[in-house]
Amino acid sequence: MRVLLVEDDPMIGSVVQHALRDAGYAADWVRDGEAALTALRTLDYELVLLDLNLPRIDGMAVLRDIRKARNSVPVLVLTAREATEDRVAGLDGGADDYLVKPFAMSELLARMRALTRRKEGASSTMLGNGVVELDPATHEARVGATAVRLTAREFPLLQALLVRPGAILSRTELEHRVYGWNEEVESNAIEFLIHSLRKKLGSETIKNVRGVGWMVAKGR
Repeated sequence: MRVLLVEDDPMIGSVVQHALRDAGYAADWVRDGEAALTALRTLDYELVLLDLNLPRIDGMAVLRDIRKARNSVPVLVLTAREATEDRVAGLDGGADDYLVKPFAMSELLARMRALTRRKEGASSTMLGNGVVELDPATHEARVGATAVRLTAREFPLLQALLVRPGAILSRTELEHRVYGWNEEVESNAIEFLIHSLRKKLGSETIKNVRGVGWMVAKGR
């Protein structure tokens, strides 16, 4: 999953970006509101983590611009503004959730998972297609009675496929979900990850559509 982190504090931004990448997110980090809007016009994101006290363009203005453009991307506000009126303004301005600094990374990740489920219209915490089941909270995948823990790269790849069973995702689409800006991507990186997932979950779990991409079968 690709996430845009908008945070001007270098220490907080660095810590959160590293934690997100360790958790299997492709996390891009920008430090002002203008850069955030440019990123959102350039790439498709599945979640935005937005600070409000930003240089150049304020976070509330960024939020208004996102919704004015009819972009439905979930926005989780991260801010030191803890007054009730600030929370109300953020939520009424189009934010989907609000988390006050300082916060625990475990809570941030849980709120991100909840927003993702809401966006996909899913009530269950698990992803699956009737053959493979994936727990986003633990990064554990299960086939039958066999459960395996996935790496930080394997997890977002399998997650992207299981969000849309039956849909074929190209190499570019999978790289977009697994790797963030400035992360080196080797030419055979996706093939290597798929080979590793097949070894763990079974050779028929992920199917290759030659010349197009990869998919998991629709649920039975």
